[in-house]
Amino acid sequence: MQKINKNVVLALLSLTSLVFLLFQLYYYKFYLSQKNGTVLSKVRGSQSGQDSTRWHVVRKFLGLISSHNIPVYLIDPLILGLVDKDIEQIRSSPDGPSPECKYFCAPRDFTTFALLDKTWKHELGLFRTAEKMGFQWLKIINKDPRLDGMDDLSGIEIPLHYIFKLASHAIHLVVFYERSGNYLWHGPLRLKQHMDRKFVPFRKLHFGRYAGAYEKPELLLVSIDDLKVQIPKNPSSFLEEMSQSRFLECRYREARAFFQLYPDDASLDAVEFRKKAKSLLHLAALTLNKLGVKFWLSSGTCLGWYRQCNVIPHSKDVDLGIFIRDYKTDIIPAFQKAGLPLKHKFGKVEDSLELSFQGEDEVKLDIFFFYEEDDHIWNGGTQAKSGKKFKYLFPKFTLCWTEFVELKVHVPCETLQYIEANYGPDWKVPVKTWDWKSSPSNVQYNGIWPVDEWDDVIQIY
Repeated sequence: MQKINKNVVLALLSLTSLVFLLFQLYYYKFYLSQKNGTVLSKVRGSQSGQDSTRWHVVRKFLGLISSHNIPVYLIDPLILGLVDKDIEQIRSSPDGPSPECKYFCAPRDFTTFALLDKTWKHELGLFRTAEKMGFQWLKIINKDPRLDGMDDLSGIEIPLHYIFKLASHAIHLVVFYERSGNYLWHGPLRLKQHMDRKFVPFRKLHFGRYAGAYEKPELLLVSIDDLKVQIPKNPSSFLEEMSQSRFLECRYREARAFFQLYPDDASLDAVEFRKKAKSLLHLAALTLNKLGVKFWLSSGTCLGWYRQCNVIPHSKDVDLGIFIRDYKTDIIPAFQKAGLPLKHKFGKVEDSLELSFQGEDEVKLDIFFFYEEDDHIWNGGTQAKSGKKFKYLFPKFTLCWTEFVELKVHVPCETLQYIEANYGPDWKVPVKTWDWKSSPSNVQYNGIWPVDEWDDVIQIY
């Protein structure tokens, strides 16, 4: 009898423990998890709780911004990469391509969206609603570079990034601004001293390490995992653009210091030259962009941007660089069609190619082609009367975007090394007398063109 009583007691205790455990699970699932935004229900198929959490956070965020009529679009590289593989099916299917949560349930710490600044101004109401929905939020502001200039370093701050955190997932909202070069720009993410650096793992963010520049995207409304969201119409093109989007701001403070030492030339000739140089650069950019040829500011034009945020008035030309791998036979006909006749063509595609086009009133456009070696990059020069060849060596560099004379253009990211290679350590000091054969710090004699090649490698028009 005593043995039976023990078994009954043990069974009752086990049953009680099981009921209590089930109650705890029920309580967490239907009360605590909903309170914290981590609903563990199924999402278009069987998913783990963590996967489901990501989907629910995105759904809540989209509901939040929809309630405030804020148009955002998805720029998350991980999700767009997955979407791009199924883009045709996604475009053709109003309900998305899969019965399972394939995209927004993918493992990640953040989901990234973009917001155009001019489409939204009422952030206070959004934050209040976000808090009621369980979100924690963080706003990152910094100086507005559009207000910087020679005469105004205003220091006015603008919102650049927002973070909305719910449970174990966060939404990164990147604010894009339209710049005078007719492109979109986002700023870097720099935390103020008082901000919580453990709020989210900031180093894992896809946007914010650097400022970025983008073309205005054409958007497409699609259904992804039962959520309606706008995405770039061509995700693969956006992802490629993102990989090459780093932006360098003009150094206005240094330029102001330069002009305090060396007052700017405000003569009528200088003003007229800068106007013509700007027009020529815009035309060159339009022509090369139509051909899909990547170029950058080189030589004196690059020095003018880096040193004084403007065209050097005594330079008398516009200088561009192009990697020889990007050369196209259409370049010369395209410039001629644009109204810029060929002034000279030196070298050949295999060696030391350079082109010069005649702009308005003796303002010329010089295009230098760059050749890549294992440990350096170089461009060539040719003296027409002697056939002598010269070589200009540069350390390897990558390309970044900048804004120059109201134009989005490339410059070497490693600008200082590029400038110092060409102009030496005294590049800050203006020099009005310049011999292209001997003045550059990086020039080397490179032999003489064979006389029987002169007709091909030395062409003057």
